[in-house]
Amino acid sequence: MNKYLSSGPRFAEGEVIERVESFRRRRPRLLDDHVTLAHGAGGKASAALLDAVFMEAFRNPALESLGDGAVLTLPGGERLAMSTDSFVVQPRRFPGGSVGELAVNGTCNDLAMTGAVPAWISAAFVLEEGFAIAELKEIAADMAAAAAKAGVQIVTGDTKVVPRGAADGLFITTAGAGVIPAGRTLSADSVRVGDKLLLSGSMGDHGMAVMLARGDLAIEADIASDTACVSPLVELLMAAAPATRWLRDATRGGVGTVCNELAQACGLGVVLDEQRLPLQAHVNGACELLGIDPLYVANEGKFVAVVAPQEAEAGLAALRSHPLGTQAAQVGEIVTEPADAVVLRTGFGGTRIVDMLVGDPLPRIC
Repeated sequence: MNKYLSSGPRFAEGEVIERVESFRRRRPRLLDDHVTLAHGAGGKASAALLDAVFMEAFRNPALESLGDGAVLTLPGGERLAMSTDSFVVQPRRFPGGSVGELAVNGTCNDLAMTGAVPAWISAAFVLEEGFAIAELKEIAADMAAAAAKAGVQIVTGDTKVVPRGAADGLFITTAGAGVIPAGRTLSADSVRVGDKLLLSGSMGDHGMAVMLARGDLAIEADIASDTACVSPLVELLMAAAPATRWLRDATRGGVGTVCNELAQACGLGVVLDEQRLPLQAHVNGACELLGIDPLYVANEGKFVAVVAPQEAEAGLAALRSHPLGTQAAQVGEIVTEPADAVVLRTGFGGTRIVDMLVGDPLPRIC
């Protein structure tokens, strides 16, 4: 058992509901005068920046869903999903993957979380003067291989070169588009009390792999990134559990932050079961050594799904039937109270509040 999962004050069920009132409908406010690394971590600071700057400037119905991608209806009635992302990970190559693979898989996964089947990707490169052409070719080859495996095409792009020292080598920005099958709708508005939460695999693999690959912590562990396109896994889930309500991949901010976003979006509570959360032993050990709660460590090939209770068993079996989902687990449920909040039932029999990520314990992981 990870001591950070179990740490913090533990309360009886009734006490949790009372104490969590102060968390209800509390939206993070932007109080900073300058951008910090925390604003890119996917937690409270990111949410505050998004709300105060970008939502204020760009607000529209497609954007207001705050999903992993926008769902757009074409004139003919077909629905298209569109997503965009930037990748600035350091180091650019790490156990289990590279920035090139990450750029393709991350965009495909964002599309899959809307219910779409990824089809097309654009890629823009910001290159620093002096960047080695040989490494650029390797990254392009990684992207091509990942795209072929995911069944998508890289169809357009752009390249910019900036002066030496202005871009830390290379930054990649991708945009993706995919088609949403007819009749498929995923939304936090459809989440109901009693629905079950499925997690498609173990927590924190990517974040810990990148953190240790930097080599400045003197920690050695057999941890590889889980970067992968999860679209095939999503299609298996949708076939077995067609009433699936909502999907989100647990990237920046990890499972804890994703579940908070869900609770705030649907207005209900999320209860997680500590003993059911899948966590690899090496990741668990590294988190304990570093004092990091694995609930907030990113994955790049795992997602959280909310499914109807009568389809939970079939959905879980479908996930486990695929190589990417062998460690899938039912990890929680949707409850009435505490509304707009997440609580964790600990292995000690108590319950603690799981807030959104605060700060940035693992910078530059994607």
